[in-house]
Amino acid sequence: MTHTFLMEAGRWNIEGHWLERNEMPMAVKGRTIIAWNQEDWFTMVTKLVFPDSDRDEISFQYRGRLNGEERQYTYVLQQSVLGRVEGEGWIAPESIIQRYWVLGDRQRKSGFETFHRLSDHRYHFAGGILAGHYLTSTMEAILERQP
Repeated sequence: MTHTFLMEAGRWNIEGHWLERNEMPMAVKGRTIIAWNQEDWFTMVTKLVFPDSDRDEISFQYRGRLNGEERQYTYVLQQSVLGRVEGEGWIAPESIIQRYWVLGDRQRKSGFETFHRLSDHRYHFAGGILAGHYLTSTMEAILERQP
């Protein structure tokens, strides 16, 4: 099975829920744009907004390298809340799994993201941010590829 998310350039809509410790779930919407260049480098830019809340938007800018025959990759990320982040990803038959850690953070913040393929144009996302050993927030959403 081949993945279309991340593995191909494209635009994706995001719709789901954001959860924080001891808070009610918040609706979240967003978009992701993925681009590739000839040297096997990808960029992924994501913007999340919270339509029913006064919470600030969150932006993500990923840059990584993945050789077409590899199943693992590394990336760097600039995130509007966490700052500078490094991470690794694995390409599994049904999912893409990413783990990341915040650079220079005393609270040892880290996180994970899983993109599970439902179809060529639809993925289920589940992810979370941790401080030390404790979840501080999670997100679940559906990503749909724009035509």
